[in-house]
Amino acid sequence: MSEKFKTWEKFDEELDLTPEEEARINFETKLLKATIEARKKANMTQEDLSRKTGIKQSAIARFESGRQLPNTDTLFKILEALGCTLEIVPLKK
Repeated sequence: MSEKFKTWEKFDEELDLTPEEEARINFETKLLKATIEARKKANMTQEDLSRKTGIKQSAIARFESGRQLPNTDTLFKILEALGCTLEIVPLKK
């Protein structure tokens, strides 16, 4: 953290995210964490997942590092290979 920000609260204030932006970031974070956990639970390496899906290992690495989200087709290939799916559920109020 730079000298400009002494606390996470100050950093968060400076970001000035809309609720929608914050929700998107939280969704993306949960998605990549859940996908990594599912891959590890399946005892698969990124290379194993690459062979099973036909997706380059480097693309899987970019997704898992949060640098690039996969498109819908790619995401479902990954999830299918891991024995998972994506589900739409109501928000908790």
